Amino acid sequence: MLALDNAELMHSPSVDIIIPYYRRRDMLERCLDSLEQCSYPSMGIIVVDNGGTEAGLVFLVKRYRNARLLRLAENRGYAGGCNAGLKSSTADYVVFMNDDTEHDLLWLEQLVSVALEDDHIGALQPKILAMKPYKKGKKVFDYAGAAGGMIDCLGYPWCLGRTFSGVELDKGQYDSEQDIFWASGVAMFVQRVVAEGLGGFDEDFFMQMEEIDLSWRMQLAGYRVRSVPSSVVLHEGGASLPGGSVEKIYFNHRNNVVMLLKNLGTARLLRVIPLRLLLDVAAAFFYLTQFPGGLKKSGAVFRAWWFTIRSIAATMKKRRMVQSTRVVGDRTIFRHSPLSFIARRR
Repeated sequence: MLALDNAELMHSPSVDIIIPYYRRRDMLERCLDSLEQCSYPSMGIIVVDNGGTEAGLVFLVKRYRNARLLRLAENRGYAGGCNAGLKSSTADYVVFMNDDTEHDLLWLEQLVSVALEDDHIGALQPKILAMKPYKKGKKVFDYAGAAGGMIDCLGYPWCLGRTFSGVELDKGQYDSEQDIFWASGVAMFVQRVVAEGLGGFDEDFFMQMEEIDLSWRMQLAGYRVRSVPSSVVLHEGGASLPGGSVEKIYFNHRNNVVMLLKNLGTARLLRVIPLRLLLDVAAAFFYLTQFPGGLKKSGAVFRAWWFTIRSIAATMKKRRMVQSTRVVGDRTIFRHSPLSFIARRR
């Protein structure tokens, strides 16, 4: 994919980069420094301070062109912070972005160029590489999104470039644009009116899998989600919740089940949910074998299901809204969704 030419740049659509921020000023400053080097002319930046009180943050954000600060009274998580930024934006497109990222010089131009080819593209994801290995000369996919998010027939998310044993080296094996199931919240490029029309992220998710849920709802509404490997973003990873932490286990199990209850068609839902309950119980027993913290990790799975049971009425209300407006069936949605253990062995 070629970058936009000079004529296209003169009339380029507007893009707002929405960055939820929480207490890691060093990361934010590095991210903003990187964005400052990008050449795209119609880019704005909205830093959403999630309930912070740092006085110096105002002066930091003012240092950067077309950047502004939006302060929230409380920490609304990644989902709530992004929604606040979305509500305040009037741009043609927005990018929901983590603050622990750096960016190729033409990363945004590549995304805009692809978006302009098809009005039915709801979201795009760049190639996401792990930052620390990259700076040592090693191109390794980042765990959080890699070359594009997928999902298996039981609703377990996986990624192109991420296997059960770790992540792959980037050897160009995913350098062709393709439809994917979900775009990572590390750097999720979306049509603003599409995201707004679908209600943005589900704020009850707080963090973890909210981007998968939104991508799924986009597809149910008839929009495409695609990878753009010519656009490259580097990600440090683990800044919000470290891998394997009790809270990450809780949010992942909880939000994954809620996402299935909202978005699956009835026939598939009735087959999948009993299986997922059994598999989650098995996962809870597996966590018991881990040391340290096995008991807490196991308990996080049961806490996740308890939340699901307690919030079932609210979830079913959301489900009715999603299912009443869907225009695409499960057969189409899951046409490229094998079991993840089969997909990840390739």
